[in-house]
Amino acid sequence: MTAASRNAGTIADAVARDRIAVIDLLGPEPFTLTYGELTDRARAVARGLRKAGVGPGQRVGLLAFNRADYVTVVLGTMLAGAIAVPLNVKLPFETLRAIIQVGEIDFVFFEPPFRELVPPGVGSAGFGADFDAFLDPGPFEAAPVTAETVSMQPYTSGSTGLPKGVLLTHGGQIWAAEILVEHRRLRPDHRAILAAPLYHKNAIVAVKTALLSGGSMVVMPRFDAAAYAQAIDRWDVTMLTGVPTMMRLLLDSPALSDEAARRKVRVVSMGSAPASDKLLADLRAAFPEAELHLNYGTTEGGPIMFGWYHPDGRARPPHSIGYPIAGCEWKLDGGRPGEGELIVRNPGVARGYHKRADATAARFAEGWYRTGDILRRDADGWFYFVARTDDMINSGGENVFPQEVEAVLERHPAVRAATVIGVDHEIKGQVPVAFVILEDGAIFDEAALKQFALANGPAYAHPRRVMAADQFPLTGTNKIDKAALRARIDEILATEQKRVSAHV
Repeated sequence: MTAASRNAGTIADAVARDRIAVIDLLGPEPFTLTYGELTDRARAVARGLRKAGVGPGQRVGLLAFNRADYVTVVLGTMLAGAIAVPLNVKLPFETLRAIIQVGEIDFVFFEPPFRELVPPGVGSAGFGADFDAFLDPGPFEAAPVTAETVSMQPYTSGSTGLPKGVLLTHGGQIWAAEILVEHRRLRPDHRAILAAPLYHKNAIVAVKTALLSGGSMVVMPRFDAAAYAQAIDRWDVTMLTGVPTMMRLLLDSPALSDEAARRKVRVVSMGSAPASDKLLADLRAAFPEAELHLNYGTTEGGPIMFGWYHPDGRARPPHSIGYPIAGCEWKLDGGRPGEGELIVRNPGVARGYHKRADATAARFAEGWYRTGDILRRDADGWFYFVARTDDMINSGGENVFPQEVEAVLERHPAVRAATVIGVDHEIKGQVPVAFVILEDGAIFDEAALKQFALANGPAYAHPRRVMAADQFPLTGTNKIDKAALRARIDEILATEQKRVSAHV
């Protein structure tokens, strides 16, 4: 069987059966699966789906937190030729019901809190005793597929409407996993810790590359900074994965104290959001033996288009998201020279969105995918993330990139972390507003922070308001929830306006 026609559910089949694949921290006691147990369990899932009448091309939803059997269900679904549909369980139930209806899901694996979301007449199995009864152990021959057969249908974040189902293919996902194992230089002795949700692109990529390389994974049901820190020590973790907000919370946790355990970490891998100078410096101090990898990717775009190493051996600059991987074509559309919206084409690009012809036409054309992200390329070919086109603030005709304002504020000694959003303004159209988390013992002074931004950046980009926060609200993928911050701004401004009106 050629790589182009290989079923992605077989991605772990070549690894020695006695190697540890997954250490599951969901229950009171860790649950470990070897590669042999993992692949046997995936086949039992495939046989159970066939017995339940689920065939090739049908869709299988997952409503669950992280667990080892999340991985076996994804692999088993693909083995059966069906389409795995991971669902964001942190979305409102009304949104999930709409997604399940639009997504044409034929069978659902669920945890007890989500039982009511299973539509009448749709087959299902709850994790626990029902799941064990569903499994049908025995041999199973992977369903035949082509490179273009859809294997998975993860969903976008839904920041601009109902989340969209992304159609990923068997051939594209195997290509992506193989090339990332090569470019990330992953080895069988790597042990990664996964606390990012398995319904998200970041964790899906981490799982596939770990399995293909023969490494092992420590899977946490959800992110908790103290538990994450303790797991690094207990399980000899060598690779940390997550988003910058998770790493900030980890560094601030008192549980992160064992220097010997921290020195075992060889890679800190982050994606989905920019990392500040302060965070990078703190990570280097905490994990002195580790390489820091800033990833860029989109669910639709491959998902990863950049590697961490330059073909001429040149050192990667601190904030670069990497150098284009072989086989990834790119274009920068619009903007200043060397900067623009990234458009990509590679074997991993999605086929489009499920039942969303309008959105597919807007983003996909002739194999190219328009990312909606503004990137910059330097003279050596390294790329840098600038901003989402949706996040860019147009203030009086000037483009303000939140990341650049955040970087200025985080240089102030009182500021541990900053995030910037745009709010409506009668004259300027939009203006930047900042939230900051202070260093321990620091005193909040809004006027001083605004003046600092004015003195260290362009006047049009300075935040018109700066507000203190104990922590930033997070989305289901552990990124900063800017919609929640906008709602908080609206509430604060409305309250202030009432006070002004009361004194008039």
